Amino acid sequence: MEYSFRITEKYMQNIVKVLLILIFFQVDRGWSQSNDWNIEHDIVFYEEGKYGGWPANHGMWTWDGEILVGYVEASYLEKNKGLHTYDASTSKSKYARSLDGGDSWTTSDAFEMGQKTWGHNHRMSEDKAKKPMVLTEPIKDFTAPGFALTFTRHNNDYGPSQFYYSSDKGRTWKGAFEFPNLGTGGIANRTDYIIDGKQTLTVFITAAKSNGEEGRVGMARTQDGGLTWKLESWITSEHDGFDIMPSSLRLSDTELFTTIRTRTEDGLDYISAYRSQDNGKSWERLKNPVLHTGRGGSPPALVKLKDGRLALGYIFRSDNGSRVHLKLSKDNGATWGDEITLRCGDGANRDVGYPRMTQRPDGKLVMVYYWNHALTNKEKPYRYIASTIFDPSQFD
Repeated sequence: MEYSFRITEKYMQNIVKVLLILIFFQVDRGWSQSNDWNIEHDIVFYEEGKYGGWPANHGMWTWDGEILVGYVEASYLEKNKGLHTYDASTSKSKYARSLDGGDSWTTSDAFEMGQKTWGHNHRMSEDKAKKPMVLTEPIKDFTAPGFALTFTRHNNDYGPSQFYYSSDKGRTWKGAFEFPNLGTGGIANRTDYIIDGKQTLTVFITAAKSNGEEGRVGMARTQDGGLTWKLESWITSEHDGFDIMPSSLRLSDTELFTTIRTRTEDGLDYISAYRSQDNGKSWERLKNPVLHTGRGGSPPALVKLKDGRLALGYIFRSDNGSRVHLKLSKDNGATWGDEITLRCGDGANRDVGYPRMTQRPDGKLVMVYYWNHALTNKEKPYRYIASTIFDPSQFD
């Protein structure tokens, strides 16, 4: 028995050594990726005493080397209850624009650009806020150069939602226009749409479940320039967790693909995926691209690359240090490669994420999200809008 005990003790010591080596290797590997690979991290918006957040809710648009992305700006409030350290009453929608592929940015105020309807995280006084209108004339051409569409909502559960559109690359916006509930318990849209023709546009919606809470994902379409909308299909069914915030692509005239932020009843957050082979009439659930996105989860940022691969950006949220990740698929989302860590180890708590991503003309990807360094105590804990720029061709 004495001999057996010594073997067990030695075995356990070796196990501990191996675990320590693995932990060290993983941490070192995360840093070496950022150092060895050509990955740039920069600031899109930062202002002392301000909080920047949630680009995924607004939208991201690209015209050659010009990029526009929306976000929220508010006053920083350390003692705010809950995850987000901001004063919601001061929140305003903002836009950041880059004319050089994301290397530099200028910011502008959404209210001054025409977005004057009260919304969740776009607060204003009653005397300034305009009520949403009914669209009475069709939008002439969704395919026109400079066209952009964005959704806003009144709350995250049952909305209601409204939309604005622009014909000049988001420099001015028309609206807001009412978006119908489509026979649901309410719609709380973020921005996820596909232009199919001059008068035809497909939008992926987040609707309230039968209990009035978020959420269930469906697909709607207009064929008359936005005058009327039809709920074409439900992509997800109701469950005790939620499915929200899709990021979607058209792969052919008949094939659609979407990734969705999903949470189980037990609080597990991951990214799910669905494919339609009949232009959105029916959907097949696929293997989950990402099995765990941390505490609080992450919406997906999905892009089809010029080389034919799909790129999926997301954030792993953690109280002990959040991370920015990427996955790639060579077969239109049927299978996915290993998780690639683009950013880690710089002291971000879990109040981060909500990415948007686009590919610029030189092939590099630009991912925009909100970030902080609150855990390091080396930087002021204000939250800001960040960018990560990298060449996906370096990842096989």
